[in-house]
Amino acid sequence: MTEGRTSQPPERHRGPVTLRRDSIPPSTADQRLLDSRLRSEWKTKDAWRALRILSEFVEGFDTLADLPPSVSVFGSARSKSDSPEWKLGEELGGALARAGYAVITGGGPGVMEAANKGAAEAGGLSVGLGIELPFEQGLNEWVDLGIDFRYFFARKTMFVKYAQAFVVLPGGFGTLDELFEAVTLVQTRKVTRFPVVLMGTAYWRGLVDWLRDTMQADGKIGPEDLDLLFLTDDVDEAVQHIAMAGEDLEEVEAASARRAAREASG
Repeated sequence: MTEGRTSQPPERHRGPVTLRRDSIPPSTADQRLLDSRLRSEWKTKDAWRALRILSEFVEGFDTLADLPPSVSVFGSARSKSDSPEWKLGEELGGALARAGYAVITGGGPGVMEAANKGAAEAGGLSVGLGIELPFEQGLNEWVDLGIDFRYFFARKTMFVKYAQAFVVLPGGFGTLDELFEAVTLVQTRKVTRFPVVLMGTAYWRGLVDWLRDTMQADGKIGPEDLDLLFLTDDVDEAVQHIAMAGEDLEEVEAASARRAAREASG
């Protein structure tokens, strides 16, 4: 939450439901779903969970279907407002909004709040996709359009489905999870190739060096796989990279459509 704001009681968001104080359960929906010790509950509870999961996908698809071209921005929820990555996130959010992109984040504090703030103040659409966590504080105040999810996998689908690019700022395990999910989907061609931008060269350089000197050197990935990552500290360069990738994709799709039309007429 914004620093200096009056302290609020403990709060958790579970889909459309807000829980506070003693109403907060000791575990999350994901934890209960994935706990192998509870497999005996399948016949009585998991069928209902399947419907709840389906409802999250339907809600996400219905709410986000009309988004303009969008970019998902990831980064640490723990970053303070005076940190370099917070300031970078705010600048990035504004630049993306001015370039015509909606900005999608996890809706939380830290870098996510910074990117939402930059987008909102620049007149762009600021989107937050929240998640039920034991320490979750709800969507930040700069989110214009927000959805709270119970399940990580439903939320992660929305990040990918409605984004033309990913920008990843310094973060922790959750940020790495989103980064490598995106790269894996692009590498395996499960999604149309879109740019994955790493911002913060000092933070990410060690990871990129390890990918090249260890993983690639041992044959676990190919040289072309590293080309999926674009490393920069410059906001304008990041936005230009995203825009150029979009133009290239449009040219490829137009060429494919022309080829299909010729084949159909011939």
